[in-house]
Amino acid sequence: MSHDTPISDANTVSADAGDTGAPAGASAGAPPRPRRLELWLPFVVVALDQLTKAIVRSQLTMYSSVTVLPGFVNLTHVRNTGAAFGFLNTADFPLKTVLLAAIATAALIGVGLYAASLPRHELAARTGLALIIGGAAGNLIDRLVEGSVVDFVDIYWQTHHFWAFNVADSAITIGVTIMIFDMLGVRTHVPKTV
Repeated sequence: MSHDTPISDANTVSADAGDTGAPAGASAGAPPRPRRLELWLPFVVVALDQLTKAIVRSQLTMYSSVTVLPGFVNLTHVRNTGAAFGFLNTADFPLKTVLLAAIATAALIGVGLYAASLPRHELAARTGLALIIGGAAGNLIDRLVEGSVVDFVDIYWQTHHFWAFNVADSAITIGVTIMIFDMLGVRTHVPKTV
């Protein structure tokens, strides 16, 4: 038995063998666990979004309202033919629906590719992106099937109304907020060089 192997090389080998990206306690040869979060969370968002929109379409005629919290929240059935928060809603031009659907599809693909490239330990970023993907997909389904997006949450104060929104918009907003907080947190914890 030879003792010619330097101690530093032995440590390097053991460190490299343990650096498989597998969770603690998993064997080095075990395949990494699948990224379940990125798969199920967008589907949950889409399901909730489409369910609530179907209920609104079946229970509320266009522009009718139901009071939820007097003086603050109504459910009001409106359609958005534009982009987020009513942007381009009043603009009318040829192939508007096709153009907005194409932009949404390209954005969805881009966000999906970015989410797939994130390491497994970036849980906050992956959660935020999964919410954004689910929300974008929910609104894209409306745009492709209906030609417009169903919005129904009407938050207001006295005569001032916020833009009507839906579950998909909420998921996108929460996802972006998580991403912003995650980025701010990462920047404040950057290790200092000696």
